Parts: sequence; structure tokens; C-alpha cells
Amino acid sequence: MTFAVSTITATLGLLAPCAAALASATSSDRISLTGNGSTLTGTNGGEGGSLAWLHNFDPDTLLTLGAEHQRLGEAHWTFGSVTGAVTSELGNGRYTFSGEAHEGAGQDGPNSLQYRIEALQVTGTYFHRLSVQLEARRIDVETLHGNLPKITLTYLWTPHWATSFSRADSAGGNLGTQLNSLRIDHYGKSVNLLAGGSYGRASPIIIALGIVSPGHILREGYVGASKTFARRTEVTLTGDYLNLSGSKRATVTLSFMFHLGSLGARH
Repeated sequence: MTFAVSTITATLGLLAPCAAALASATSSDRISLTGNGSTLTGTNGGEGGSLAWLHNFDPDTLLTLGAEHQRLGEAHWTFGSVTGAVTSELGNGRYTFSGEAHEGAGQDGPNSLQYRIEALQVTGTYFHRLSVQLEARRIDVETLHGNLPKITLTYLWTPHWATSFSRADSAGGNLGTQLNSLRIDHYGKSVNLLAGGSYGRASPIIIALGIVSPGHILREGYVGASKTFARRTEVTLTGDYLNLSGSKRATVTLSFMFHLGSLGARH
């Protein structure tokens, strides 16, 4: 999974407590289908896709099971994923406790590789506007290993505008990553828009297998839009441009979220 997709997904998860508070009190199922295509300096680019099942036992409990395959240059890898989240009211705040695990394997040219990433997050939402997320992420991919803690702050200025800032610093291992990221979201009546970027130092393997860069200086920007059709299908299109010390990658991702309907009775 590329860092851009991971960043977008994590930020969407940070806003989930606000969305859950507005949802009907019922269990539900969704299917997520995602495809992407990329160009990469000095290679024939790549492509990938994922399939996931999301189940809400209630508005405060979510379980996701999925699988993903990616290819970029000479590298390709496949992994399965499981994520879970529980939200509850504690004092004056609303807190979400979540975890995720991604396990798989692949090839980087002639070399086989193991793909293993786990993370735990705690998100606190206060006054229905401010969210603070603390994340501890462990990465063991090919020859790289280490921890990547991150803090993300999100503020909902109005019902239509939100901004997020995150800082990630690797600890231990050989990741060598320090990243600052900024994102802006606009929630419209018919279309939701997003734009953001990252700057700092990053390991090539964290960004994407197949990228080789001695300097590790990252500059990234992305934009996206999402729209719901007939209240049952959400379509999201994102474009991402990344420059890692002269190694340039552009990625377009198209995602579909299908709502399968309520499985439980409304309260």
C-alpha cells in the first residue's frame, strides 16, 4: 500500500466518530472495491487493487476484512488486512480505539519479501469539532523495520470545512522517516472534495516498493473528490503526485463503496 493511500485512509478514519454519531443505530454491511494505476520514473509503472468487507455491528463498532495486490516496477506484493474500531463516550469526549494488521508477501525483482504492518490508534473527539489521534505503527517490509508513531490533529471549522495536520517520526529500526502532512476537506451538498500534501524524509519502502532513492526527501501532493449515488454507492477519485529525491510517481485511484443495506432493526 502506498503512503498516500494510507494517509488518506487514516484521515478518513479520524473523522469516523463524527459520522458515526449521525448514523442510524443499526448494523450494516458495505463492500469496498478499489483500483489504481501508477507511473514511476525509469519503470513501466504499476497497478493494483483491493477488495474489503466492512461490517458495523452498531454505529460504534466496526470490523473490516480485506485483501490487496500491488505492482510497481519490478516489485509486486499481496497482503490481507483486518481492522477493527470501537467508539465510546468518556467524560466530555468521544473516543475511538482502533487497530489494524496487514500481512503478506511478494517479490522485489529477484528477491522475495515479507510484508507486515500493524498499528494501534486512539482518537479523541471534543466539542464535535476537534479530533486528536495518536498512532503507533510497526513496519517490517523487506529489509526495513521499525516503529512510526504519528499524531494527527483535525478541526471541523464549519459543517462544510475541515483541516488536518499530522507529524510522523520513526523510532528505532532503519526507517529514517520524518514527515509533516496537511489536508483540507470540503463537504458539499453533492460532492466532497479533498486536497493535501506531505513534506519531509521518508523511506522508499514506506512510500512504495520499487522506488530507489539515496536522499529520501519527499514532496507529495494529492487531490480527490467523492460522491454518493442513490444513497447506496459512494465513488471516490483521487490523484497523487510524489517526488522522492528525483524519483517521481503519479497515481490515480478509483474507489467504490457499496452499501448492502441494514441487517438490524432501527432503535
